[in-house]
Amino acid sequence: MTVHLFCKAAKYGSTVLILAGLLGAGCQASAANDKKPVPDTAKPVPAKPAPPSGGNSGGGSAHAPNGGGQPNAGQGSGTHPNNNSDRGFHPNQGQGSGNHPNEGSDRGFHPNPGQGSGTHPNEGSDRGFHPNPGQGSGTHPNEGSDRGFHPNPGQGSGTHPNEGSDRGFHPSPGQGAGSYGSRDAGHPTFIRGGPAPRGTNEHITRSGGAVFTRPNGRVSDVHDARRGLDIHHGLAGGRTVYTERADHSRIFVEHGRRGYVERPYGFHGHDYERRSYFYHGRSYDRFYRGYGYRGLQLNVYAPGIYYRPAFYGWAYHPWARPISYGWGWGGSPWYGRYGYYFQPYSVYPSAAFWLTDYIISQDLQAAYAAHQEAGELDGAQAAENGQPVLTPEVKQMIADEVRNQLEEENQEAQQNAQQQDVDPGSSGIARLLSDGHPHVFVAGGNLDVTDASGNECVVSDGDTLQLRQPPPSDATTANLVVLSSKGQPECQISLTVQVQLTDLQEMQNHMRETIDQGLQDLQSKQGTGGLPPAPSSAQGAPATALYAASAPPPDANVGAEIQQQDQLGEQAERDVTAEASQGGSGPSGAPSGPATVELGQTLEQVQGALGLPTRIANVGPKVIYYYDGMKVTFLDGRVSDVE
Repeated sequence: MTVHLFCKAAKYGSTVLILAGLLGAGCQASAANDKKPVPDTAKPVPAKPAPPSGGNSGGGSAHAPNGGGQPNAGQGSGTHPNNNSDRGFHPNQGQGSGNHPNEGSDRGFHPNPGQGSGTHPNEGSDRGFHPNPGQGSGTHPNEGSDRGFHPNPGQGSGTHPNEGSDRGFHPSPGQGAGSYGSRDAGHPTFIRGGPAPRGTNEHITRSGGAVFTRPNGRVSDVHDARRGLDIHHGLAGGRTVYTERADHSRIFVEHGRRGYVERPYGFHGHDYERRSYFYHGRSYDRFYRGYGYRGLQLNVYAPGIYYRPAFYGWAYHPWARPISYGWGWGGSPWYGRYGYYFQPYSVYPSAAFWLTDYIISQDLQAAYAAHQEAGELDGAQAAENGQPVLTPEVKQMIADEVRNQLEEENQEAQQNAQQQDVDPGSSGIARLLSDGHPHVFVAGGNLDVTDASGNECVVSDGDTLQLRQPPPSDATTANLVVLSSKGQPECQISLTVQVQLTDLQEMQNHMRETIDQGLQDLQSKQGTGGLPPAPSSAQGAPATALYAASAPPPDANVGAEIQQQDQLGEQAERDVTAEASQGGSGPSGAPSGPATVELGQTLEQVQGALGLPTRIANVGPKVIYYYDGMKVTFLDGRVSDVE
């Protein structure tokens, strides 16, 4: 007997689970009117905004100084995003000839008429800005669609209540309570909407609740049908709680990270969401636009404000000369902890590289804070042989994607100024999965994934993954290759893992959110601390997005709602776990008669005999199951003691 679980739109999100999607290809110098809307469930048409022209601070060429930050030998002196691509604008610092549209102009994004596909100096050279020569190489439904919920980056898994709608956790009709074995026993379904990790055990209660345990006996997911709550325990620690209320508002909570209250609303006949986030006493808002894709309802990040075109041009193009910048991280504990993984550039030829370091540093700071609150961090680690895990080549891919996102947002800003609706399909992963190019994504929080063998691992804040081939047209997951990670229990570098498209969209959302946060810092700090000044035409106040101005007011008590939800989640987990241990009959085919437990038995054998425990304790390498009048201790997955 199996459990039929479907219609989970996505896993939950955390920080910023950054992770935001990253384009690895060049930008196409086509006009904005080439963009086509993406109809629901239809295959999207690739579209890119016209690349920016001008915007250099003072114009001129940019030469990297001797010493740190030198480009690779033979590469030329500048940035070369997207080499081997015949699309877009490819600036080359210090180039003597070629096409330099609007050099020295502060007029923003104004491509020269008839410019065509751009200039490509130094064909055949390595791409990008490579400091340290010789270094190794190293993607909610909203009102109007009753399916699923709205994910957030870094999200874990969960089930979806509310039987009778298309949204939830639907056991097979007539299925009773009890434990239904593991994936290896022929039960491949799982509450995350995809295949269950190998060895997962399902326990369904008579009230419609469910408890899922990992092969080591630890609880991974709990569904409380009475309260409409879903709880997920991440492989690397942390717990998330999610619910959708009767008015279709949603609450998401994650220990040690930000939580949110989300409310749907309509604007110009389109679905939008306003998420009111709360973290450490501070609240702020983000906006999202819903669209249908491959039978899913995805939410695409929608900026609350837009800058002037000249500001995007200043951020997009190389600066007049590379600059040094002091981040002030030297004595920060998070930087000592992750120094083996990440090192900032020594110089910055453009804002794209500055924003790359900004994105990664923000993710790692969030990861450190979350682990600190959970007491899960050890001391500092040093980079092996002085080389960080996050290589210059991977950072170059991120920088290229930042430039592409700046192009995209500039196009959206112009549409907003003309009171036009932004096409979410062009802004989201629908375009990324249909343009025939590989793409890089950065995780913005903890995300549990599986490899081809069904084994579970986690990607976390600042890890990078690459989509090398688009998934089949009817797929709702994609295979990505891990480019960088921070060690166990994280996924190994070069491992191919399966990621839900809803999570992929949230990775891109988080990247864009963090870029906008960095742009705000750049605007306030330009001309100071080594940053070049922006042109006067780029320094005006940003414009509020039309959909943001029409959003409903944020919840006044978002902090209290999140705290109450967290407490309710703890109670729900205790109640459902107790019901599963008392009401279940064990896996199908379990023998009748007195239950016995013997040394050396596996977790599955004990659960088959006694059912789910009333409580589980994780003590170092040991897992302890508590039953009425009995305590069973496991070591390395087998019974080592019974009391």
